[in-house]
Amino acid sequence: MPAVAAPTVPPPVLDNPAGGALGLIFTTIPALLRLSCGLAGAAVALSVRTPPVEPALLVPVVAALTGWSLWYAVRALRHGITPALVAGDVAVTAAACLLIPRLVAPEVLPGEGSWIAVLASTTVINAQATAPARWSVPAALLVTAAYAAGAQAAGDPAEARAHAATLLVQAACTAMVSAVMRRRIGRADRAFAEHQRLTREALVARTARESERRQNRDLHDTVLGTLTMVGLGAVPGPSAALRERCAADLRTLAALVDARPAPGDGPVPLDDRLQALPGRLPELPVTVELASCAVPSEVADAITESVHAALSNVLRHAPGARATVRLTRDAVAVVVEVVDDGPGFDPATVPAHRYGLRESVRGRMAAIGGRAEVRSAPGVGTRIRLEWPGVG
Repeated sequence: MPAVAAPTVPPPVLDNPAGGALGLIFTTIPALLRLSCGLAGAAVALSVRTPPVEPALLVPVVAALTGWSLWYAVRALRHGITPALVAGDVAVTAAACLLIPRLVAPEVLPGEGSWIAVLASTTVINAQATAPARWSVPAALLVTAAYAAGAQAAGDPAEARAHAATLLVQAACTAMVSAVMRRRIGRADRAFAEHQRLTREALVARTARESERRQNRDLHDTVLGTLTMVGLGAVPGPSAALRERCAADLRTLAALVDARPAPGDGPVPLDDRLQALPGRLPELPVTVELASCAVPSEVADAITESVHAALSNVLRHAPGARATVRLTRDAVAVVVEVVDDGPGFDPATVPAHRYGLRESVRGRMAAIGGRAEVRSAPGVGTRIRLEWPGVG
């Protein structure tokens, strides 16, 4: 069943959706990287304990680093990566680098493949991905200096220079990629926020326009219609029907001023609504042929008022004519036809500023997802077909 009215509630505002996704990525990946490299490094470190490696120092250091890796991962995944967590990781790694002479065997130190080298690389990369450049770049320099000093103290200046250069390249590349991603993500979030703002403004403006059109339709079909009928002589002299119509118009105006919540949208009998229409226009002979049909209340209101507007046009522009209202339904749509035997007219000649058929009939039906079709010609009367494709 199609929607019967445009939404009047602006969509919720989403704050930085792209930035939030990037933050999640830049939290999950570093956490998993620290955990996997920490556990793998622990296994490698304990497998090579040839002198000058000191097992009495190596075992507690590896245990502490493994515990830190676990704590880092759990803390990051639960609460995000904070500056304190980054600083702690840099401090722990720098201290381990300075202990290279006592933690790494000389035969595994060259080639930038020792477990301390992997630890240093992981820390440098994580720092660039999780901290601003003003903190991550000095952190990378500190870890690089500590690794170079430790390798130099272990008697391998070539390894000190080689991996120091690698750490600097890793830091620079990760910092540039992170900066570009954050800048692009920031632009995407700003564009998304602007799109949301424009969407909300358009929705508010559309709702205001629809409310104004609805009020104009009500005025056209009540006060203005009554005054036009009196002016054209369709109501001969004072009458009880005119007094009742004026009272109904006054109630409509009061309802526009005292805007109460709209009634519920549960099914109501459309045929009962249409059956009551002839009583609102006692001056017009109307025959009704109505099938039983229940529709949402807002749809019933729109169709009923559209039919009333069509009948008012007959009374206004075709004095002496008779009208028939037919209601049918099938598996596809609800159809209401208003047929009169008046003089008819050429729809193509109706001025653009005329409001009746354009808003009181077509506008109302369009607002509920339906449509209205007007067929008329001079000398053959008029047939107005209202269709709401909401049955099924």
